[in-house]
Amino acid sequence: MKFLNVYFTAANLEENRSGKSFFRSKRSLIFAAANFILLFALSGVFAFAQEAGVKGKVRTTNGGGIASVKITARQKGEDVKSAVSDAGGKFVLDNLAPGIYNFVFSKNGFTDSLLDNVEVKKGQVRDLGERLVLGVDQGTLVIIKGSVFDQNGRSVYGAKVTIEKISGDGKARKLGSGTTSQSGEFTFRQSEGAAAKFRITATAKGISASKEVAVDIAAIYRLAITLNVER
Repeated sequence: MKFLNVYFTAANLEENRSGKSFFRSKRSLIFAAANFILLFALSGVFAFAQEAGVKGKVRTTNGGGIASVKITARQKGEDVKSAVSDAGGKFVLDNLAPGIYNFVFSKNGFTDSLLDNVEVKKGQVRDLGERLVLGVDQGTLVIIKGSVFDQNGRSVYGAKVTIEKISGDGKARKLGSGTTSQSGEFTFRQSEGAAAKFRITATAKGISASKEVAVDIAAIYRLAITLNVER
């Protein structure tokens, strides 16, 4: 803008001395307008070049991408900007001023994660890679832990255990299965937010037994199943 002011002032002086009009010709007006547009465009390019950002992928401990994770850039204790990961867990958070940021990753059902002291430089989108892992928030899960014993109270190793959800009309829908550990234990995790009933069935050597457990809140529920199996 100073350049334009100098130009206009010089033009005024010259034209005042010669007694001509404010602008000597239409060419002067066009030249001045062209200079203004060029300077405006260059200022926009310069501002864009100062912007910075980050990108990456948020995943589970098993490597799968997590959708709809909120990524928030914080600076000096204040939230600056946020973005949301796509269906594959990928995100881009751009249009940040160059500087040092803390990045917070959050989603319901997962523990929040923090990546601090990340420097972003002007004109660059820094790739954070795939090292952003969110663990499941145990406080939002129904966890069913159990043990399988024989009629003598000894642990049954390798028994097949299945979990079914029982609906209000009594129908059962299988949710998953697994096997007991060396100590006869098993664990199922379900993201239930309301009251529900589950049936747990253990099978070994052709012998099966079941138990039902009713849950009402996210918590750990324990049970034991006894199988009358021959050694």
